[in-house]
Order: sequence, then C-alpha cells, then structure tokens
Amino acid sequence: MKARIATAAAVFALTIALLALLLATFGYAPLPALAALWRGSFGSWYSLTSSTLVRATPLLIAGLAVSVAFRAGVLNIGVEGQLLAGATAAAAFALAAPQLGILLLPLGACAGALGGCAWAAGPAFLKRRFGVLEVISTLMFNAIAGFLVSWLVRGPLQEPTHVYPQTAQIVNAAHWPLVLPGTRLHAGFLLAVALAGLVWWITAQTAVGFQLRAAGANASAAASAGGVDVPALAARAFFVSGALAGLAGAVEIQGVTFALYENISPGYGYTAIAVALLARLDARAVIPSAILFGSLEAGAGAMQRDAGVPAVLVKVVEAVLILCVLALDAWRRRRPTVVMTEVSVPAPAR
Repeated sequence: MKARIATAAAVFALTIALLALLLATFGYAPLPALAALWRGSFGSWYSLTSSTLVRATPLLIAGLAVSVAFRAGVLNIGVEGQLLAGATAAAAFALAAPQLGILLLPLGACAGALGGCAWAAGPAFLKRRFGVLEVISTLMFNAIAGFLVSWLVRGPLQEPTHVYPQTAQIVNAAHWPLVLPGTRLHAGFLLAVALAGLVWWITAQTAVGFQLRAAGANASAAASAGGVDVPALAARAFFVSGALAGLAGAVEIQGVTFALYENISPGYGYTAIAVALLARLDARAVIPSAILFGSLEAGAGAMQRDAGVPAVLVKVVEAVLILCVLALDAWRRRRPTVVMTEVSVPAPAR
C-alpha cells in the first residue's frame, strides 16, 4: 500500500512539473495557471464532485474496457466508437420506451452495453475470420460511429423542432440519481468504482482471469502449454471490452447530458487508453488514474478561462506523462536481474 501511495504521489508530482515546464516554455506564468487548474479540479468541494469526479466516471469505465482488452493482447483502439454506440443505444432506448418507468435506467444501461458489444463485434469478426489488425479496424469503426451519430441527430433521432442537432431529452426515470445533494455527482460513479473492483477480482482471482493474463503475456505459450483457446479468448475479451465502453456511453447519457448530440464525447475513448496504460492495466489503479485525468480535464477549462492558457496544453501533458510511464516500464524490463544461488562451502580440514 505504501508503495502504491508513493507511486501515485510521484505521478502527481511529475504531472505538475511537466505542466509547469510547458507553461514556462510557451511564455505563460506557471503559478497563476496552476492555481486556476487547482481551483477547477480540487479547489472546492463542488469542483471535486461536480467536475473532476463527473469527468472521471466515463474515463474509469472506458479505462476498464481498455484494460480488459489489452490484458488479453487485444489492442482495442475502438473504445471511442464503442462508447458512442453505447450512448446512441441508451438514448434511443429511453426515447422509444418512456413508459417503462423505473426500469428505464437499468434497461437503458444494458442497451448501452449491448450497443458497445455489437460495435466491437465487427472488428472482432474481421480479426478472427480474415486476420485484420484490430488497430486498423477499430480506428475505422471510430470514424464510422462519429458519422453515424451525426446522421442520427440530424435525421431519425433529431429533436421534434428540428432546430438543434441532438435528440430530445430523455425522461427523468432514465436519469442516474444524484449521490450528493447540491452537486452533479451521480450514482454512475459508484457503479464505475464497483466495476473496477469486479474486473480486478476476475482478472486476479479467477481461472478465466489467469487465462486472460497468460494469453496477453505470451499467446503461443498459453496455447501450447496451457491449452488456452487464444482466438476465442481474445474474441470474448473484445466483446467484454466493447460492453464496458458502451456502458460508459450510456452512463454519460443517463447521468450528464440526458440527450445525444454531436461531439458528445470529447475523446473519452482515446483518453481511456492513457488512463489504462498509466494504471499498467491494473483495474484497481484505474480508479486514481481516471481521477487524475478527470482533474486535468476539469482544470483545463478553468485554466483557459481564468489564466488564458490553451486547454490543449493539458493534452500535451497527458501524452508526455504516458511516454514517461512507458519508458520507465521498458527500463524496468531491461534491468539485469541478480540471481542468488546457493554456494556450498567445504568443511574445514581436521
């Protein structure tokens, strides 16, 4: 536990140092900008609950989606598209069946998960049937999902007045309840934390999780020595990853936006890759990692508004931070290991 706390503190300090260096390099005063970043992310109870944790919620669930796929050796770069598919499915379901009442919330979340899973099925089929690299196919499916959402909110799902490129508002029964009065923090955050615990338990404590880790570490060894059906396992991991990403989109619809519109995701699916990599694919570590990136996303707006610093600098910090973590991990892997062997000492002569 102490080691994890020390690592989290080191990552936080590195983030602040990188941001201060970039601010100074581009001619901005670091202290006022960092103060604005703090006020927008952790500076008040409202900033923490209504900005940082709300933004961290879809990042947490989507980060778990990336973690599951990458653990199995599946490079699912399509979490963004699967998130959009889940958001679309959840919104369409809520608009189509408002009479379901209290059942709208759980069924809408399930619809979102199914939408994300269905969107992941395409790249999964292409990989298993034709050997198409999932990095390429998922990126293409991301673009298709974005265009599909644009078409839907300007066509079949557009709100009744046909003025705005969005759907109508979903009914209150489909909203996640607020956790704390006077804030925007909804129960979807609690669901995300519970999912992180569940994913960690499955990957670390079950036979399926062991097969998942084995296939991701060395697919050939897992197949030959462990008897693991690696292609089937990879397909299942793809589906689970897509379902989690779709659920992230559904939670965003049901807890924050309450309608589907263009650019509903500011790149949550792509940021989730950074969240998972920073956590080193550990589901428990995805929680603080998502909160860190959520705080950066929340503070970037305040920094731009109060200090005149472009919010894009935060994206640069996120990218550099991930590069530093990957470089450190590569350095650890290449360090020579010292093997202690037992040495027999001859008995002294009598």
